[in-house]
Amino acid sequence: MINTKKVKWDATYDVVVLGFGGAGAVAARFAADNGAKVLLVDSAPEGHEGGNTRYSAQLIGTGSDFASTKKYYQNLTAPMSLDEDMIDTFVKGMIDMPNFVAKYLETKPCSAKEYAPELSVSYREYPELKGSESYDYTTVRKSYFDASLWQVLKDQVIKRQDQIDVLYNTPAEKLVQDNESHQITGVAIKRNGKLLCVRAKNGVVLATGGFENNQQMVEDYLGAKNLAPLGTLYNKGDGIRMSQEVGADFWHMNNFEALGLLHGMAFAVPKGERARLLLGQQNKVVSTGSVLVVGDDGTRYFNEAEENRHGHIKNHGQWKVPLNQEHPYLIFDETKKKELDADEIIGEYKIYTQNVVSADSIEQLAEKIDVDPEILSDTLKRFNQSAKEQNDPEFRRDPTTICALTGKKIYAVGLEQTVLNTQGGPRRNTKAEVLDTEGKPIPHLYSAGELGGLCANQYQGGGNLAECLIWGKIAGEEAAQRKEGDASVDIATGTSEHEVCLTSDLKQEDYPTTKNQYIGRSSRGMGDEIVVRVTVDEEKNLKNIEVLKQAESDDYGLKAIKTMPAEMIRQNKVDVDTVSGASSSSRGLKDAVNDALNKIK
Repeated sequence: MINTKKVKWDATYDVVVLGFGGAGAVAARFAADNGAKVLLVDSAPEGHEGGNTRYSAQLIGTGSDFASTKKYYQNLTAPMSLDEDMIDTFVKGMIDMPNFVAKYLETKPCSAKEYAPELSVSYREYPELKGSESYDYTTVRKSYFDASLWQVLKDQVIKRQDQIDVLYNTPAEKLVQDNESHQITGVAIKRNGKLLCVRAKNGVVLATGGFENNQQMVEDYLGAKNLAPLGTLYNKGDGIRMSQEVGADFWHMNNFEALGLLHGMAFAVPKGERARLLLGQQNKVVSTGSVLVVGDDGTRYFNEAEENRHGHIKNHGQWKVPLNQEHPYLIFDETKKKELDADEIIGEYKIYTQNVVSADSIEQLAEKIDVDPEILSDTLKRFNQSAKEQNDPEFRRDPTTICALTGKKIYAVGLEQTVLNTQGGPRRNTKAEVLDTEGKPIPHLYSAGELGGLCANQYQGGGNLAECLIWGKIAGEEAAQRKEGDASVDIATGTSEHEVCLTSDLKQEDYPTTKNQYIGRSSRGMGDEIVVRVTVDEEKNLKNIEVLKQAESDDYGLKAIKTMPAEMIRQNKVDVDTVSGASSSSRGLKDAVNDALNKIK
């Protein structure tokens, strides 16, 4: 924390929003709509902003009936407690979500219940709880896992460039606070290696996301050693640190969500890399047949074929995220390896193919995966016995999913528990104000999104995106309010009301073209805008496709960007086969090329 009286301001805004994800985009937009000049900063480089909203399923939690949806959320929270006013604010926002999407996002809201009945196990994640029948998802397209919501939210910011300045690759370092009044007066940001102090006349909004990429915080708050992130790599707990320095109270620090294979796992990736989310068919192939999972001591620790609910599995009546293992392994035989290798996604995934270890004996495998050979041998003996008897007395795995391991070789590949997001952070109230340890608002400080998320126990999908929109709007509107005592002259520096702003990174790039060259753009990939330059001959045949701008993921998204242009040229058509596992990136590239071709006269 920096003392206001020691600050020389480098720029002045009405509102400063920290974090350009879903919550930050909404907060900045509504602050601007309420007359504020806004600075929106993000630690990620351009094309990688968006926080976890970019990587989410794009499903927004929605309720059809207030009483039922409230009862459902109370049941999800139980036996934990949560302020009823907060629940009411949240539920009212979810009931209004279709109207929010239509009115503020300027797109027709889509009901998942209507267009995607196959998602019923997701939008009624806890069907045994009263009120679950009222829950639905709202989407901005009849699709999901395609970054569509994020693209709409970002577009709303871009439309307000005259009111919102955006800085990428600019992390927030410290909040500026008055020692006597405790009012937050601004923030120190790091821009091109230089620390700049930016005054916020009316408010600062913390929308920096969680702490899933801060190893120390993960260990301290979640009690976990190895968690593989599925979303952004830029959520490093900056909001936790900054709010702690100014006296914020914390809540829900031990809550996090997972997703993926088995109980919410992925094939283990190197530290600092995103894990790959695998669901559906890929989960079926790793959870049935001659395959099992062992924990750190070489024993099984859960039913491999049981369902998980965002990484929560059944635990004596409650659904809990299981105890984190440091180095769990998937163990399988030659028959299962052939199945894994034949899967169209797993079989081409280098993290799997390059890390499978094989052994001629259990003892040899135990040494390779660092477990006690006697324990591993006993685990496999009991598993095979369960398969033979069609009865799993340890974890009650469905006997139709169990086959004994056979063959001359035995295999293993490392797994990791995933983390979609963390929920913990500064406690907020219904006005999105950050509260101190006495329950009082810290003046001019607001928060929204996953930083201090509302979830206190069992998580229902769509809840975090609903929070981003509901509290993002509240935070933006509240922060934009002109506060009492705001003077036309900054007492600390003697500067006048005339504002000095920073140069925004939002800009429309111009790309040169020559004869028979056309620029195409699309925002339908998973990354930022895709821009291509397409060259055709006099008969309009494709001769060259240059990708001028893209920010797709480094694995399969980038593969689509690199390989599909050549295939389009070879076949002289845009509609070529997509790259497996990169449907959004493939679609975005096709849209950009079609956009260029549509400009041919």
